[in-house]
Amino acid sequence: MEKLSVTIITLNEEKNIRDALESIKWADEIVIVDSGSSDKTVDICKEYTGKIFYNSWPGMNAQKAFAKSLAAHDWILNIDADERVTQELAREIQDILGRGGDCDGYFIPRKVYYLGRWIEHSGWYPDYKLRFFKTNKGRWAGIEPHDEVVVDGKVGYLKGDIHHFTYENLEDHVAAMNRFTSVASREYEKRGKKGGVLNLVTRPPLTFFKKYILKQGFRDGLPGFIIAVSSAYYVFLKYAKLWELIHIADRSNEKN
Repeated sequence: MEKLSVTIITLNEEKNIRDALESIKWADEIVIVDSGSSDKTVDICKEYTGKIFYNSWPGMNAQKAFAKSLAAHDWILNIDADERVTQELAREIQDILGRGGDCDGYFIPRKVYYLGRWIEHSGWYPDYKLRFFKTNKGRWAGIEPHDEVVVDGKVGYLKGDIHHFTYENLEDHVAAMNRFTSVASREYEKRGKKGGVLNLVTRPPLTFFKKYILKQGFRDGLPGFIIAVSSAYYVFLKYAKLWELIHIADRSNEKN
């Protein structure tokens, strides 16, 4: 039977980390990379593994790549501290480890618990994430602040879910959007993307239409409507911040 390393990156996750660790305690190895927790996160992790490392925050993909570099086994499963591996998914993964997989990596459906219910539409489900892969075949290559694994080889799809206990409430969601859009706008600026009126006017309503109508967010009740509105606002804020970055840079150049 091939062996599995589970990697998790953490920062002040004492509310979430125990449940995450309980869901993968059957793994052969658990690797934790912490970026400076000031709560009980590390103490809780010590109850489950001795492989706990500190690394100052270099970005989402770089931190997950660092965790991957510390893994000892042939297969990696990556989860976040606010995620849980369901029993169905655990059985699927163990079956692949036992018989040998016919792929080099696998996409896993992720189901989000948000505002008191499981979200089954809105573009949030199945929300496939490539999180289970052969160590020598996968690499982190996402655009900040979003992580993404690229596999050099054949990929497949699993049926069991990862459960994602995302934002605690709307205040937490809004705060996260503010953080993420700041990172995303800076990344867009580095890549030469342009902000402007057209993006600000057209992209947010198109995002709402996609989430609420095309992705059937209306079937998720009021939380589905909130997801559609917040997704549109996320896009608006991202491009507004990009315009601000470019505009300020242009003004600075004019002054100089």
